[in-house]
Amino acid sequence: MLKTRVITALILAPIAVGGIFFLPPMGFALFTGAIITLGAWEWANMAGLTNQASRVGYAAAVALVLWLVYQPHSAVLWLAVLWWFLCLLLVRSYPAGSGSWSPVAVRMLMGLAVLVPAWVGLNVLRNGSFQFGGVDNNLLIILYVFCIVWVADIGAYFAGRAFGRAKLAPRVSPGKSWAGVWGGLAAVAAFALLVSWLAGAGMEDALLLILASLVTGAVSVLGDLLESMLKRFRGIKDSSQLLPGHGGIMDRIDSLTAAIPVFALLISQLGWLTAGI
Repeated sequence: MLKTRVITALILAPIAVGGIFFLPPMGFALFTGAIITLGAWEWANMAGLTNQASRVGYAAAVALVLWLVYQPHSAVLWLAVLWWFLCLLLVRSYPAGSGSWSPVAVRMLMGLAVLVPAWVGLNVLRNGSFQFGGVDNNLLIILYVFCIVWVADIGAYFAGRAFGRAKLAPRVSPGKSWAGVWGGLAAVAAFALLVSWLAGAGMEDALLLILASLVTGAVSVLGDLLESMLKRFRGIKDSSQLLPGHGGIMDRIDSLTAAIPVFALLISQLGWLTAGI
């Protein structure tokens, strides 16, 4: 399994880096749109569509929605914030509250609420005019939001192993603990402070970046928990087997789908990103 995971990572890493960091805006939109569409194909299974034709049809419908919202609208990002707040309530009420979202049609709509704002947020970050301290490279801010999720995961792993007694959501994801959440957020705060210093940002901007990063890191946990909840309800371990040794695309981007639109909205409201929304 380890060998398979390493080989898959070695193949996919340069494709992902090239597609995200070296394509022009339209190429970026198409590349990330393809990833989201594959994620939609996986989501269809989590929604309860087991027929292959139905899953492909759902993915095609999501792709059509992406095309319709290519010109980013701030309303999509605001709706994403409301959606992830609702997800907090859904996760907290599982399994007692699962009756409200168990119908296949509702879970299909949930997929739209997860996938479409993530893609819109990515394009907002890619196409907007960005300035933070002495940094004005949009690609760096995309890398930064990815790093928020990775740093939160790493911090949560070590803090959870050392202190993880109180479980975060045992009925959804038994391995996650409150210590892991706090450890991950502490790591995110330290990372944001380091980035602020490297960017030459002032104290006020540094504090605001730390706050925005903490909110983003906290929301990223919800992205992970929501997918875990749906997979547990559906009785499956992975979203698919598209990535040998790694599960599916949604298993890799679940936290990012929550983090990206929230972060894009936050830095837009703080005035660091303009014209892309």
